[in-house]
Amino acid sequence: MIKVLLTGSTGYIGRRLKAKLMEDADVQLRIFVRSIKKARESAEKSLEIIKGDTFNKESLKKAAAGIDVAYYLIHSMGSGKNFEQLDRISAENFRNACIEAGVKRIIYLGGLGVKETASKHLLSRIETGEILSAMPLRIQTIWFRAGIIIGSGSASFEIIRNLVQKLPVMVTPKWVSTKTQPIGIGDVLNYLWKAKDRAISGNLMVDIGAEQMSFKEMLERTAEVMPETSSSKRHVIPVPVLTPRLSSYWLVLFTPVPYKVASALIEGLKSETVIQNDNAEKYFPDITPAPFEEVVRRALLTIESNEVISRWCDSSAGEVSDVSHNPHEMTRAIYKDQRIYSFGETAPHKIFTSVKLVGGKNGWFNFDFLWVIRGFIDKLFGGYGINRGRRNDIDLRIGDKLDFWKVVDIKNNNRLLLEAQMKVPGRAWLEFRIEGDNLVQTAYFYPNNLLGKIYWYLTMPFHFFVFRDLARNIIKRAEKIA
Repeated sequence: MIKVLLTGSTGYIGRRLKAKLMEDADVQLRIFVRSIKKARESAEKSLEIIKGDTFNKESLKKAAAGIDVAYYLIHSMGSGKNFEQLDRISAENFRNACIEAGVKRIIYLGGLGVKETASKHLLSRIETGEILSAMPLRIQTIWFRAGIIIGSGSASFEIIRNLVQKLPVMVTPKWVSTKTQPIGIGDVLNYLWKAKDRAISGNLMVDIGAEQMSFKEMLERTAEVMPETSSSKRHVIPVPVLTPRLSSYWLVLFTPVPYKVASALIEGLKSETVIQNDNAEKYFPDITPAPFEEVVRRALLTIESNEVISRWCDSSAGEVSDVSHNPHEMTRAIYKDQRIYSFGETAPHKIFTSVKLVGGKNGWFNFDFLWVIRGFIDKLFGGYGINRGRRNDIDLRIGDKLDFWKVVDIKNNNRLLLEAQMKVPGRAWLEFRIEGDNLVQTAYFYPNNLLGKIYWYLTMPFHFFVFRDLARNIIKRAEKIA
């Protein structure tokens, strides 16, 4: 039995690796999370949950105690101007805690690239790997480096998929010709999973990826695979005048990612990210990365089947991913708009099922166009907008992102609480409760300043139409649920 510590277990890679490790009968798993609520679905399984973060040395000490292998899947992408310093402190704290606890091996996933041409975010990933590997005589580090990861819900794949779907002709910046080596999420997970007990001595850097190709080739080959675009060729026209800033805004308009994420990804695409060593073949000969078209087909099938386990927006070091530990925090709100509607003899569980269907592809009923306009405005100001959609069309879990909301509390057949992630001068929540035979829908708002108060009163007329329509149509839809 091997004792494994997994950090980043609510993120895109971590949530999937957690599922894989939990299926391994030889693994005793412990996860280290900032929010217990986001790990609620894990609490019923045979694993241990430690609450804390890598900036709290006491919680780190507790998490590392008795561990054989520790996975470091943390980065501060999008967490502000000082993300490099945060990454350094986090990695040093983690490495030192592992050494003190007698951990034998750290496994880290970073990005392909070289220091001389790396973007700020990629350079920070490289520095993180160097920090984790800095004491080889005291602890072993296996450092994987991957380029663009293709899988359902990954930021890179969401960008590619949306561009191919929406734009038959794309005017793109010159970086679309930069070479990279994409790899499927399934292969990344296999490397990480097998590294925990692979016979390796000393530190090791393992570059992983499939064939070399440009971003332009990825767009064209994705179009050939996608059913709705396979019959019509996508034309990609690179031009030299599109700057990284303009390119970021271009991605913001046509894909679900916000400006910060788009900007970081584009900066990374400006330089080549190709394999620098053959250690993957040497130490993991049993893994052959799947061809690009195959991993695209898998990703599309997963999305179509409503089986997406995790998404790019599930977790980051930013506050947008945090989930309040107090489910009643919104009661501090100064302004409240509450509407109560009787649903008569309709079963409460049908009402709650209908509540959980709001947003994403399911839309927002008669005033959906107003939500779309609000989402577009949010995008213009650097927010997430409404086209982020949802992970699953019929189910929600704590931590899920739903258009420009996040799920901060859910009690089956009783309560759904959403917190706004749109750009507003304050904090906003939307709550649905079932009380007896009534659906209670409440909007809460806590203004930051005078501008916040003005914002509330300016939006009040829209609340009257939008929220009344929302509650009534939730009930109407519930009546039709079998």
